[in-house]
Amino acid sequence: MKEQPIGIFDSGVGGLTVAHAIKQILPGESIIYFGDTAHLPYGDKSAESIRYYSQRITEFLLNHNSKVVLVACNTASAFAFDSLKKEFQEKTILLDVIDPVVDYMSTRNIKKIGVIGTKGTISSGTYEKMIKEKSPSTAVVSLATPLLVPMIEEGFIFDDISNAIIRTYLSNESLAGIEALILGCTHYPIIRNQISKFFNFNIEVIDSARIVAMILRDALDKNNMLNDSGIVKDQFFVSDYTTYFGKIAKMFFEGEINLMKADIWS
Repeated sequence: MKEQPIGIFDSGVGGLTVAHAIKQILPGESIIYFGDTAHLPYGDKSAESIRYYSQRITEFLLNHNSKVVLVACNTASAFAFDSLKKEFQEKTILLDVIDPVVDYMSTRNIKKIGVIGTKGTISSGTYEKMIKEKSPSTAVVSLATPLLVPMIEEGFIFDDISNAIIRTYLSNESLAGIEALILGCTHYPIIRNQISKFFNFNIEVIDSARIVAMILRDALDKNNMLNDSGIVKDQFFVSDYTTYFGKIAKMFFEGEINLMKADIWS
Protein backbone atom coordinates (compact mmCIF):
# COMPACT_ATOMS: atom_id res chain seq x y z
CA MET A 1 0.00 0.00 0.00
CA LYS A 2 2.76 2.49 0.89
CA GLU A 3 4.45 2.11 -2.49
CA GLN A 4 1.23 2.63 -4.45
CA PRO A 5 0.96 5.95 -6.31
CA ILE A 6 -1.08 9.04 -5.57
CA GLY A 7 -3.73 9.42 -8.27
CA ILE A 8 -4.37 12.96 -9.51
CA PHE A 9 -6.74 14.16 -12.21
CA ASP A 10 -7.71 17.39 -13.90
CA SER A 11 -9.22 18.49 -17.21
CA GLY A 12 -5.79 19.43 -18.55
CA VAL A 13 -2.46 20.89 -17.43
CA GLY A 14 -3.86 22.75 -14.41
CA GLY A 15 -3.55 19.85 -12.01
CA LEU A 16 0.17 19.74 -12.73
CA THR A 17 0.48 22.71 -10.36
CA VAL A 18 -0.89 20.46 -7.61
CA ALA A 19 1.25 17.51 -8.68
CA HIS A 20 4.33 19.74 -8.60
CA ALA A 21 3.55 20.94 -5.07
CA ILE A 22 3.06 17.33 -3.96
CA LYS A 23 6.46 16.34 -5.36
CA GLN A 24 8.07 19.24 -3.50
CA ILE A 25 6.50 18.34 -0.15
CA LEU A 26 6.43 14.56 -0.66
CA PRO A 27 9.40 13.74 -2.94
CA GLY A 28 9.31 10.09 -1.91
CA GLU A 29 5.81 9.55 -3.31
CA SER A 30 4.95 8.24 -6.76
CA ILE A 31 2.17 9.93 -8.69
CA ILE A 32 -0.09 8.90 -11.53
CA TYR A 33 -1.62 11.85 -13.32
CA PHE A 34 -4.56 11.89 -15.71
CA GLY A 35 -5.30 14.98 -17.79
CA ASP A 36 -8.66 14.72 -19.53
CA THR A 37 -7.59 16.85 -22.48
CA ALA A 38 -10.24 15.26 -24.71
CA HIS A 39 -12.95 17.05 -22.72
CA LEU A 40 -11.12 20.28 -21.88
CA PRO A 41 -12.36 22.60 -20.48
CA TYR A 42 -14.68 21.24 -17.80
CA GLY A 43 -15.92 24.73 -16.97
CA ASP A 44 -18.52 24.79 -19.74
CA LYS A 45 -19.68 21.18 -19.39
CA SER A 46 -22.87 20.05 -17.66
CA ALA A 47 -22.75 18.81 -14.06
CA GLU A 48 -23.89 15.39 -15.28
CA SER A 49 -21.02 15.15 -17.77
CA ILE A 50 -18.46 16.25 -15.19
CA ARG A 51 -19.70 13.60 -12.75
CA TYR A 52 -19.44 10.95 -15.46
CA TYR A 53 -15.91 11.98 -16.49
CA SER A 54 -14.80 12.08 -12.85
CA GLN A 55 -16.23 8.64 -12.14
CA ARG A 56 -14.52 7.02 -15.10
CA ILE A 57 -11.18 8.67 -14.38
CA THR A 58 -11.36 7.67 -10.71
CA GLU A 59 -11.97 4.08 -11.80
CA PHE A 60 -8.93 4.33 -14.11
CA LEU A 61 -6.72 5.60 -11.28
CA LEU A 62 -7.96 2.90 -8.91
CA ASN A 63 -7.30 0.26 -11.56
CA HIS A 64 -3.72 1.56 -11.51
CA ASN A 65 -3.58 0.94 -7.75
CA SER A 66 -3.78 4.53 -6.54
CA LYS A 67 -3.78 4.70 -2.74
CA VAL A 68 -5.27 8.21 -2.90
CA VAL A 69 -7.38 9.94 -5.54
CA LEU A 70 -7.03 13.71 -5.61
CA VAL A 71 -9.53 15.70 -7.65
CA ALA A 72 -7.17 18.46 -8.79
CA CYS A 73 -9.88 20.36 -10.62
CA ASN A 74 -12.11 22.97 -9.01
CA THR A 75 -15.04 22.35 -11.36
CA ALA A 76 -14.93 18.59 -10.75
CA SER A 77 -14.52 19.24 -7.02
CA ALA A 78 -17.63 21.44 -7.07
CA PHE A 79 -19.87 19.14 -9.09
CA ALA A 80 -18.54 15.60 -8.66
CA PHE A 81 -16.76 15.25 -5.32
CA ASP A 82 -19.87 14.36 -3.31
CA SER A 83 -20.86 11.64 -5.77
CA LEU A 84 -17.29 10.30 -5.83
CA LYS A 85 -17.31 10.03 -2.03
CA LYS A 86 -20.55 8.07 -2.09
CA GLU A 87 -19.15 5.60 -4.60
CA PHE A 88 -15.46 5.30 -3.73
CA GLN A 89 -14.78 6.48 -0.18
CA GLU A 90 -14.60 2.89 1.13
CA LYS A 91 -12.04 1.98 -1.55
CA THR A 92 -9.56 4.84 -1.27
CA ILE A 93 -8.76 8.18 0.34
CA LEU A 94 -10.46 10.96 -1.63
CA LEU A 95 -9.36 14.60 -1.56
CA ASP A 96 -10.52 17.68 -3.43
CA VAL A 97 -9.05 21.17 -3.93
CA ILE A 98 -11.88 23.29 -2.51
CA ASP A 99 -12.31 22.09 1.09
CA PRO A 100 -8.64 22.67 2.07
CA VAL A 101 -8.72 26.23 0.73
CA VAL A 102 -11.99 27.03 2.52
CA ASP A 103 -10.54 25.65 5.77
CA TYR A 104 -7.42 27.77 5.28
CA MET A 105 -9.48 30.92 4.64
CA SER A 106 -11.45 30.34 7.85
CA THR A 107 -8.19 30.89 9.76
CA ARG A 108 -7.61 34.28 8.12
CA ASN A 109 -9.16 37.52 9.30
CA ILE A 110 -10.15 38.87 5.89
CA LYS A 111 -13.14 41.13 5.30
CA LYS A 112 -13.53 40.73 1.53
CA ILE A 113 -12.42 37.78 -0.58
CA GLY A 114 -12.50 37.49 -4.36
CA VAL A 115 -12.84 34.18 -6.20
CA ILE A 116 -12.08 33.66 -9.89
CA GLY A 117 -12.73 30.41 -11.72
CA THR A 118 -14.43 28.71 -14.63
CA LYS A 119 -18.09 29.29 -15.43
CA GLY A 120 -18.90 25.94 -13.84
CA THR A 121 -17.08 26.55 -10.59
CA ILE A 122 -18.46 30.06 -10.17
CA SER A 123 -22.04 29.13 -11.12
CA SER A 124 -21.99 26.32 -8.54
CA GLY A 125 -21.55 28.91 -5.77
CA THR A 126 -19.49 26.36 -3.85
CA TYR A 127 -16.75 28.68 -2.62
CA GLU A 128 -19.14 31.41 -1.56
CA LYS A 129 -21.46 29.01 0.24
CA MET A 130 -18.69 27.15 2.08
CA ILE A 131 -16.76 30.28 3.09
CA LYS A 132 -19.96 31.91 4.38
CA GLU A 133 -20.73 28.82 6.47
CA LYS A 134 -17.37 29.07 8.25
CA SER A 135 -16.95 32.88 8.21
CA PRO A 136 -20.41 34.53 8.06
CA SER A 137 -19.04 38.08 8.32
CA THR A 138 -16.71 37.70 5.32
CA ALA A 139 -17.83 39.24 2.03
CA VAL A 140 -17.23 36.94 -0.94
CA VAL A 141 -17.37 38.09 -4.57
CA SER A 142 -17.08 35.59 -7.40
CA LEU A 143 -16.14 36.24 -11.02
CA ALA A 144 -16.15 33.77 -13.91
CA THR A 145 -12.99 34.07 -16.01
CA PRO A 146 -13.61 31.46 -18.74
CA LEU A 147 -10.93 32.59 -21.21
CA LEU A 148 -8.06 31.90 -18.82
CA VAL A 149 -8.05 28.10 -19.13
CA PRO A 150 -8.00 27.93 -22.97
CA MET A 151 -5.50 30.80 -22.96
CA ILE A 152 -3.17 28.81 -20.72
CA GLU A 153 -3.76 25.52 -22.54
CA GLU A 154 -2.88 27.23 -25.85
CA GLY A 155 0.35 28.57 -24.40
CA PHE A 156 -0.56 32.25 -24.19
CA ILE A 157 1.23 33.16 -20.96
CA PHE A 158 3.63 35.98 -20.04
CA ASP A 159 2.74 37.91 -23.21
CA ASP A 160 0.60 40.86 -24.32
CA ILE A 161 -2.42 38.65 -25.06
CA SER A 162 -2.52 37.07 -21.60
CA ASN A 163 -1.84 40.41 -19.89
CA ALA A 164 -4.73 42.02 -21.75
CA ILE A 165 -7.15 39.22 -20.83
CA ILE A 166 -6.04 39.20 -17.19
CA ARG A 167 -6.31 42.98 -16.94
CA THR A 168 -9.80 42.96 -18.47
CA TYR A 169 -11.09 40.40 -15.98
CA LEU A 170 -9.42 41.73 -12.85
CA SER A 171 -10.54 45.29 -13.56
CA ASN A 172 -14.12 44.20 -12.83
CA GLU A 173 -15.71 46.53 -10.27
CA SER A 174 -16.84 43.62 -8.10
CA LEU A 175 -13.22 42.89 -7.16
CA ALA A 176 -12.56 46.39 -5.87
CA GLY A 177 -11.38 46.38 -2.27
CA ILE A 178 -10.62 42.66 -1.97
CA GLU A 179 -7.91 41.68 0.50
CA ALA A 180 -7.37 38.20 -0.93
CA LEU A 181 -8.04 36.44 -4.22
CA ILE A 182 -8.67 32.71 -4.45
CA LEU A 183 -7.50 31.16 -7.69
CA GLY A 184 -10.48 28.84 -8.09
CA CYS A 185 -8.89 26.84 -10.89
CA THR A 186 -5.69 24.83 -10.74
CA HIS A 187 -4.62 26.25 -14.12
CA TYR A 188 -4.38 29.75 -12.69
CA PRO A 189 -1.21 29.35 -10.57
CA ILE A 190 0.65 29.19 -13.89
CA ILE A 191 -0.19 32.91 -14.28
CA ARG A 192 -0.09 33.73 -10.58
CA ASN A 193 2.73 36.27 -10.92
CA GLN A 194 0.82 38.16 -13.60
CA ILE A 195 -2.27 38.23 -11.37
CA SER A 196 -0.26 39.39 -8.35
CA LYS A 197 1.41 42.08 -10.44
CA PHE A 198 -2.00 43.45 -11.46
CA PHE A 199 -2.75 44.06 -7.78
CA ASN A 200 0.77 45.49 -7.25
CA PHE A 201 1.46 42.51 -4.97
CA ASN A 202 -0.74 44.14 -2.30
CA ILE A 203 -3.21 41.29 -1.78
CA GLU A 204 -2.84 37.64 -0.88
CA VAL A 205 -3.25 35.48 -3.98
CA ILE A 206 -4.23 31.99 -2.90
CA ASP A 207 -3.81 28.85 -4.96
CA SER A 208 -4.73 25.44 -3.68
CA ALA A 209 -1.59 23.56 -4.69
CA ARG A 210 0.60 23.82 -1.59
CA ILE A 211 -2.37 23.85 0.79
CA VAL A 212 -3.70 20.62 -0.72
CA ALA A 213 -0.25 19.01 -0.75
CA MET A 214 0.09 19.60 3.00
CA ILE A 215 -3.38 18.16 3.65
CA LEU A 216 -2.37 15.11 1.61
CA ARG A 217 0.82 14.69 3.63
CA ASP A 218 -1.17 14.76 6.87
CA ALA A 219 -3.69 12.21 5.52
CA LEU A 220 -0.95 9.80 4.45
CA ASP A 221 0.88 10.17 7.76
CA LYS A 222 -2.32 9.64 9.74
CA ASN A 223 -3.05 6.41 7.84
CA ASN A 224 0.56 5.18 7.95
CA MET A 225 0.73 5.29 4.14
CA LEU A 226 3.82 7.43 3.53
CA ASN A 227 6.13 5.76 1.01
CA ASP A 228 9.41 4.96 2.74
CA SER A 229 10.61 2.38 0.22
CA GLY A 230 12.77 4.75 -1.82
CA ILE A 231 11.04 3.49 -4.97
CA VAL A 232 9.46 6.31 -6.98
CA LYS A 233 7.75 5.98 -10.36
CA ASP A 234 5.68 8.78 -11.85
CA GLN A 235 3.23 8.27 -14.71
CA PHE A 236 1.43 10.87 -16.81
CA PHE A 237 -1.63 10.07 -18.90
CA VAL A 238 -3.80 12.22 -21.16
CA SER A 239 -7.03 11.29 -22.93
CA ASP A 240 -5.88 13.20 -26.03
CA TYR A 241 -2.27 14.13 -26.68
CA THR A 242 -1.42 17.81 -26.97
CA THR A 243 2.07 19.18 -27.56
CA TYR A 244 1.57 21.92 -25.01
CA PHE A 245 0.73 19.46 -22.24
CA GLY A 246 4.12 17.84 -22.66
CA LYS A 247 5.80 21.25 -22.68
CA ILE A 248 4.14 22.35 -19.44
CA ALA A 249 4.80 18.97 -17.80
CA LYS A 250 8.51 19.31 -18.55
CA MET A 251 8.45 22.83 -17.10
CA PHE A 252 7.20 21.50 -13.76
CA PHE A 253 9.09 18.21 -13.70
CA GLU A 254 12.77 18.05 -14.57
CA GLY A 255 13.89 15.60 -17.20
CA GLU A 256 11.90 13.76 -19.83
CA ILE A 257 8.23 13.08 -19.10
CA ASN A 258 6.87 9.75 -20.29
CA LEU A 259 3.50 11.04 -21.50
CA MET A 260 1.05 8.29 -22.46
CA LYS A 261 -2.34 8.45 -24.11
CA ALA A 262 -5.13 6.52 -22.40
CA ASP A 263 -8.37 6.53 -24.35
CA ILE A 264 -10.73 5.49 -21.58
CA TRP A 265 -13.79 6.78 -23.43
CA SER A 266 -13.90 4.23 -26.24
